[in-house]
Amino acid sequence: MRTLHRAWVIAAVILVAIVGAAGFRATPGVLITPLREEFGWSRGTISAAVSVNLLLFGLTAPFAAALMEKLGVRRVVAGALVLVATGSGLTVFMTSSWQLILCWGVLVGLGTGSMALALVATITGRWFTKHRGVVTGVLTAGGATGQLIFLPLLAFLAQENGWRVAALSVAGSALAVVPLVWFFVRDRPRDVGALPYGATEEPPVVPLAPGGAARRAVGALRTAARTRSFWFLAGGFAICGASTNGLVGTHFIPAAHDHGMAETTAAGLLALVGVFDIVGTIAAGWLSDRMDSRKLLAGYYLLRGLSLLVLPSLFSATTEPNMLIFIVFYGLDWVATVPPTVALCREVFGEAGPVVFGWVFAAHQIGAAVAAVGAGLIRDSFGHYDAAWYVAGALCFAATAFSLGVREKPRTPVTAGV
Repeated sequence: MRTLHRAWVIAAVILVAIVGAAGFRATPGVLITPLREEFGWSRGTISAAVSVNLLLFGLTAPFAAALMEKLGVRRVVAGALVLVATGSGLTVFMTSSWQLILCWGVLVGLGTGSMALALVATITGRWFTKHRGVVTGVLTAGGATGQLIFLPLLAFLAQENGWRVAALSVAGSALAVVPLVWFFVRDRPRDVGALPYGATEEPPVVPLAPGGAARRAVGALRTAARTRSFWFLAGGFAICGASTNGLVGTHFIPAAHDHGMAETTAAGLLALVGVFDIVGTIAAGWLSDRMDSRKLLAGYYLLRGLSLLVLPSLFSATTEPNMLIFIVFYGLDWVATVPPTVALCREVFGEAGPVVFGWVFAAHQIGAAVAAVGAGLIRDSFGHYDAAWYVAGALCFAATAFSLGVREKPRTPVTAGV
């Protein structure tokens, strides 16, 4: 019998870690209404905490990718899970909105940011040569799987037992993953006397750039930012974040509730997005191994923009067939943009691709943070979310053009110790 390659064990454990961390990222949309009813905070105030979470989730990623070079993947991911559990657990004691921002925004944002998609790029870049795109798709879909697992349960717990029980459940889930990471994850194939899956020879050892993790991360940004390709990728991914996590992920449930739909029903619809996202993201990884990632990425943004323009007309008190069609379609497209974006970062920036992708992902979360706050303010000002959906749809068309413009490579190699 052939021995299972260690790369698959590493990928499986990292998938579990990503799923465990995804639970709290799925929570904001479920808890907006319960928090508003208990504390009297406006949607804009609660959305500000969500915005800080999303912002730090992205800005932490490039530094975490560089830190993994110094401390190792195992230590960084295990520590991040503990930080997520601490932040989500402490929310049960909060009495003021600044505490919500500290726990939900800062602590959980830093923890989840350390396990963001830069972790996926790091693992696939180190452990896989063959099937790299497919594995990227599977690990990326882990976030959707976490949403699928946690959203309906969290909505039920929040409704039946209060939001504090939901928050503690997420904390416990994150802690449960720590032992798996600590005992099974290793940093590189050579640590266990193996080659990357599909490789026929040992990859060259790239020396660490001088300085600490922060200096290496900033150095990678400084070089990459001299190219138009970086800004096209970052701009497109900022729009990706605005149109997914920031807008739909945060405000779909309260928007549906505005039209008379029960929150548990709306949460179930978002969970369906997670179901179809698994299929769409794995398919995107498979396609990114076989076709031009620029065209693939442009196609995803174009279809997403069209779907957002029709969404405002689909809301109602009950789940109509047209809404289900949107959920299926949008789910297939949800984070299908990730595998081609990772592939383009690797193609353009070489071995520094994971750290550069960390910066591109930071742009994703900046876009998500702006959309989370902006949509909340739009709802507070106009009494509905319609303008938010239309703006996001139009921006997706701009992301389509950005994707097709990714061509230029840096004149000097990007060095980030990867």
